[in-house]
Amino acid sequence: MDKQRDFVLRTIEERGVKFVRLWFTDVVGTLKSVAIAPAEVEGAFSEGIGFDGSAIEGLTRTYESDLLAHPDPTTFQILPWRGEIDPTARMFCDLTTPDGQPAVADPRNVLKRTLAKAADAGFTFYTHPEIEFYLLKSDKPGPHGLEPVDRAGYFDNVPGGTAHDFRRRSVRMLEDLGISVEYSHHEGGPGQNEIDLRYADGLTMADNIMTFRTVVKEVAIEEGVHATFMPKPLHGEPGSGMHTHMSLFEGDTNAFYEEGAQYQLSKTGRRFIAGLLRHANEIALVTNQFVNSYKRLWGGDEAPSYITWGHNNRSALVRVPLYKPGKSQSARIEHRGIDSAANPYLAYALMLAAGLKGIEEEYELPAEAEDNVWALSESERRALGYRRLPSSLFDAIRYMEESELVAETLGEQVFSYVLSNKRREYEQYRSQVTPFELKHSLDII
Repeated sequence: MDKQRDFVLRTIEERGVKFVRLWFTDVVGTLKSVAIAPAEVEGAFSEGIGFDGSAIEGLTRTYESDLLAHPDPTTFQILPWRGEIDPTARMFCDLTTPDGQPAVADPRNVLKRTLAKAADAGFTFYTHPEIEFYLLKSDKPGPHGLEPVDRAGYFDNVPGGTAHDFRRRSVRMLEDLGISVEYSHHEGGPGQNEIDLRYADGLTMADNIMTFRTVVKEVAIEEGVHATFMPKPLHGEPGSGMHTHMSLFEGDTNAFYEEGAQYQLSKTGRRFIAGLLRHANEIALVTNQFVNSYKRLWGGDEAPSYITWGHNNRSALVRVPLYKPGKSQSARIEHRGIDSAANPYLAYALMLAAGLKGIEEEYELPAEAEDNVWALSESERRALGYRRLPSSLFDAIRYMEESELVAETLGEQVFSYVLSNKRREYEQYRSQVTPFELKHSLDII
């Protein structure tokens, strides 16, 4: 760590960095930032930077408001969009109390605690997200509602289109920040795009996702358009998910791989899936944390609505992708429920905790869904035992309220704050009189 700190201090001097942004997130997943001068960085490493945690959503109670932000030198990067004028760098921070204890409500710490639990069981957790988002001409609706930047569809090539330039600039910027990109392409909705980040350990990936969102927003501003990770911004069009591929490794060995097993999926992998399925409703308030999230889950267009798993079945909540012969390292599972607006630290902590619970308790994996789940009738789904995901934020709140797994993983303070925050959001939503109601009822009642 000392070598890494020395590298940071040396790079700041050599590159003429004028500002260093210290980044962390609140419980909802909003990125927070404080800029310090280069002369303050060494002190920040040794003592941290103090701030009022009670002013940040969910981080502290008012009577314990003082917190310290400790920059993680391994996350140091120059921000490429700042250019050569006043070069600026960033580091993610771990938050502590003044007496040096990890802040219990720091989302990054919640994930680190869960990763430590996995490590105690001999596992390293890797993730690979496919992040979808929309590009709109403006964040203000026009006469016909929100306008996407194009009318293209899945994998479409649009000569001279905004999305091409946007993705190219975004990918280059991400690579400059040390974030490897695997694919980028136009998605199924008009103006919808997807960029897939290459596999990394869970903590690095959560940091990368927060950086990714910032890059996408910055490039959109430069291109004169608006980028949104809202789960379902356009009625009648696909929502934006963050399908996440996951695997556990024991040293260099993929714990999800077993030669000769069905789909080459090991008993560990099967139990991990069983944990994700059994606890899916309990963790939904974090993997799908907004009122709008449930319009994606229940709006069709390949979003999962039922708690099932399958091999290459894109209607399932958890999918076992096609195995590449001779590549045991690539054996993995894909969670298709999480959306692009989730707090990655809390969501990945809960997804990992649910999978680990399945391994610890030796959950039995139910029969796979071989048919298109959406094409079945409700009675057929009932007969097959396919449970529904929550259909609203209110349902998700009720499931999480009863969850010991979520309370234990998040800790009392984060657990309580998430519930109170989401109850408030739902009450505000429920009290609205919407354009739909006025259009549907005003003249006829």
